[in-house]
This record gives sequence, C-alpha cells and structure tokens, in this order.
Amino acid sequence: MLEAALIEKCADPSLDLSVVEAFVRAVGNGDPLAVTVKVGRKKILVEKAETPEQALAIARLYVGQAIVRVGMTSYPAHLGIESGTVLSPTLFDACENLRMGTVMFAKIMRIVAAWYGRNASKEALPYVLSDSLHAWVSGEFEGKDVFRADDPGGPAAERQVMRPQDRRNSDEASLPSVEEAQPGDITSADMRIDLSGIGSNAPIVPVR
Repeated sequence: MLEAALIEKCADPSLDLSVVEAFVRAVGNGDPLAVTVKVGRKKILVEKAETPEQALAIARLYVGQAIVRVGMTSYPAHLGIESGTVLSPTLFDACENLRMGTVMFAKIMRIVAAWYGRNASKEALPYVLSDSLHAWVSGEFEGKDVFRADDPGGPAAERQVMRPQDRRNSDEASLPSVEEAQPGDITSADMRIDLSGIGSNAPIVPVR
C-alpha cells in the first residue's frame, strides 16, 4: 500500500488521498523503478531494473521507438521528446514520479468531468474516476489524446494549492464528501470508492 506520508508530501493536493491510492493501485505496481515498453499492442519484455541508473538506461533505449511508461504511476516518459538521452533521472524518484503522475491525472479527471458536464449528478462521481483511470491506461478519452490535451480547468484546477502540513491542519482545505458534494461540482468531490481492479489488466495502447 502507498504510504500516506508519501502522498501527503508529493501528490497533487487537488486530489483526495483515497483517489491517489486508487490511481496508483489501478495503473501501476508500486515499483518506482518499473519500466513498461510497448510497440503497438505488443509488450516488449525488458530486464527488471535494480537501480535508478538501470531503469533510466532501459527507458532511454526505447524512448523514440516505443511507448514507454515508468515508475509507480506508469508515467508516459516518451511524451514530448524524441530521444531518450534527454530523459531525467527524477522520473524514477518515487516522490517526483508521484507528483508528475498525479498532476497529469488531475488534469485528466478535469477533462473527463467536463465531458460529463457541470450539471451531472453526484452519482456520476464513480464513473468520472473510472473513465479517468481507463483514459490514463489507454492515453485517450473520446478519441482524444488526454496527455497532450489542454486543461479545461474547473473546481479542482482552481483549488488553492496548499502545502501538505496546511492541508492536514485546515478543515476548509479538505475535499467534501460525496454526500456534501453539490450536483455540479464533480471534480471537487471526495471520491471514496474502491476501484482497485480498474485498469489493472487493461492493455496500454499507443499514444498518438
């Protein structure tokens, strides 16, 4: 299980702790040195890295030629670059990978929530999270590249960014529960649901 202290320190503060846990559980295996490589729908078997240096070397070998996901969040390391030589070693730092992954996932949740519409009922919350997890695995939502898509903004994007210690000590900073959420406030509601199985066996398809 992902340590709460790591989430508090490193995860995007716009996401509730339970959402971060569900995200990491569904899309990764918790290994900060994980490297997954796919060409089309074919998964390429790579050596299991024992050190950050080994993980970086493996990722650099395939970036530019394949879809490369790394770290505990299966972050798409290939985004925006053509050569693995520019990959940063911080991709395999647990805290930095969690930060990058949750920032991107929060954006994807806002994209999905915007599709459901601001007037969607709170019953749509589990579907927003489910669709967001599938979008992370596939790289697409409604036929569009979610990693390169613009951030539509919304309540989660507008939430005041607070330091972890501030978030723990502020009642106002905590996300509302599902019961407290207003019907049109999808992205700011607390999604306390168990989606541990979602996306765990779903194939990763190429990001266009």
